[in-house]
Amino acid sequence: MIPAAVLAVMLLVAIAAFQLALAFGAPWGAAAWGGQNPGVLPRRLRIASGVVALVVYPLIIALVLAAAGIIDDGWLPVDGTLIMWALAALLGLGAVMNVVSRSAPERRWGAVALTIALCCTVIALGI
Repeated sequence: MIPAAVLAVMLLVAIAAFQLALAFGAPWGAAAWGGQNPGVLPRRLRIASGVVALVVYPLIIALVLAAAGIIDDGWLPVDGTLIMWALAALLGLGAVMNVVSRSAPERRWGAVALTIALCCTVIALGI
């Protein structure tokens, strides 16, 4: 369970860094948000990338760490196992969305999302 959490966190940090780079104007728009904006993202998507990088992914990282027992889980609103199943489902859906994207660079994120989904499944199963 701990190795799965560590791998998930490493991949989530990589995604957060990618999103933060997009927020600061990295020209990787073809690999994000449906791949509809090659180059630098429009302002609204740069703001969304910043929010995702600084709020959403750190929260997901904290949820993974708490559910795996690496940090205190007393702050979780529900059982960590339930949260991991929900994240596994959402990330599995995200992997499918990435894989069917028209954007080749975005399709590569499918493997990352699937790996994180599998890590969440391992944590949910407690193995």
